[in-house]
Amino acid sequence: MKIENGKLVTITYSLYVDGFNGELVETVNENEPSVFMFGVGEMLESFEEKIKDLSEGDSFKFMLKKDEAYGDEDPEAIVEFPKSMFTEDPEGLPEIGDYVPMEDEEGNVFDGVAIDITEDMVIIDFNHPLAGEDLYFEGKIVKVEDAK
Repeated sequence: MKIENGKLVTITYSLYVDGFNGELVETVNENEPSVFMFGVGEMLESFEEKIKDLSEGDSFKFMLKKDEAYGDEDPEAIVEFPKSMFTEDPEGLPEIGDYVPMEDEEGNVFDGVAIDITEDMVIIDFNHPLAGEDLYFEGKIVKVEDAK
């Protein structure tokens, strides 16, 4: 069965930056494969384009340019917040590298990472961790099936 819209796809892969021999940033293996519905936006559109029409047992190896993935880092996605915002939080002041979920007035949640803490401010980066990177995928189609 070929991969097409509405199919449930199970894959394993390794994801690298800086080339196929570069830094390994994620491994999805057969013990905990990635399972997703094809064509509904669960994966990057460009990723789906590369595996479309593959079948169970097929291997894949391809690169997505940063513009096909998460784009360039956006300097406006790095935001300074007063430390006082965090002193009332029961979890307290984040440390550099901590994941910091934030919510806007409309209730939208944004994932950020604390990248610096100054005397008065906490600086949070809301860019995707892989923004600015070309992505190198190598993997296998484990299963393609009709959604139940």
